[in-house]
Amino acid sequence: QVQLVESGGGLVQAGGSLRLSCAASGRTFSSYVLGWFRQAPGKEREFVAAISRRGINTYYADSVKGRFTISRDNAKNTVYLQMNSVKPEDTAVYYCAADQRVGSYNTQQYAYWGQGTQVTVSS
Repeated sequence: QVQLVESGGGLVQAGGSLRLSCAASGRTFSSYVLGWFRQAPGKEREFVAAISRRGINTYYADSVKGRFTISRDNAKNTVYLQMNSVKPEDTAVYYCAADQRVGSYNTQQYAYWGQGTQVTVSS
């Protein structure tokens, strides 16, 4: 029903910036709550950010608040994660996720997930 494809990952120096994109299929994109998650080697997948259907409300993990910004363009069926002042601890595979309803924005139970894009932050 929904296919999500992340892009924009790569190697970036600590203190630099990177913007991730997630393109979605379908004509009902605006009905989905969207989230970004990440998973570092040997660690559990963790919540990063989420955004409401019309982009009015946003939510962030404490570890990224003030540095990352989530946004969406419903006309382009795309959600973004702007990553500023990146740190080596931000190194992970980043996933976007979508669901028509969630119990909480940081839930691990979003219905649809992308394949992930690697972000590596060097010192």
